[in-house]
Amino acid sequence: MSAWKSLPAAAGILAAALALSTSQRTTVAADHLDPPARTDPAVDTTADRSADIADVYVWHTAEHLVIALTFAGPAPGAEKAVYDRDVLYTINISNAGFPADPEVQIRFRFGQDASGNFGVEINGLPDNGPALVGPVETTLARSGILARAGLYDDPFFFDLQGFRETRSTGTLSFVSSRSFFTGQNDTALVVQIPRPLIETSDELNIWATSARIGGQLQ
Repeated sequence: MSAWKSLPAAAGILAAALALSTSQRTTVAADHLDPPARTDPAVDTTADRSADIADVYVWHTAEHLVIALTFAGPAPGAEKAVYDRDVLYTINISNAGFPADPEVQIRFRFGQDASGNFGVEINGLPDNGPALVGPVETTLARSGILARAGLYDDPFFFDLQGFRETRSTGTLSFVSSRSFFTGQNDTALVVQIPRPLIETSDELNIWATSARIGGQLQ
């Protein structure tokens, strides 16, 4: 990629959170359209879709920790990915026993080269190397770390219609075969990290933030 456009100071934070340990898992997910005053089109006609975190997913194998941060969704399957150069995304990882104090902060942002091709710049990877830069929809690799930014099928399953009917009527109306997210997409960054680069004897606490450069959309 050629030169990236610089970003001024960030303003406006949105967040989702997830904690992981080998013995216990606590999750707070489905952050779509939250806070509504910033991200829900039904509340704000200039909803900041790009900065709207959808979910944070974390899982592991015997060798790797995988983190997926989804945002800008759910969107109909025909829509393209959302790459906004004025939003800074951060995956925060606390691995020293202090849940709100991240020791690792993986920051990424998007930009375009002179030909209009989108790319991603990822800083703060736990191998302590320089920024990892490359095109979107491409798996980037270094030091055993894999990273890919692009469009993904929204993996969340939820009966939104049943939720709304339950809330309005007081009668449980969920249908197990009905999911609002089926056939819809999110933009996402997925990072696979060798476990020795990130794990300690303490619980891992992982959450994400997004920051709109320059404040609310007008």
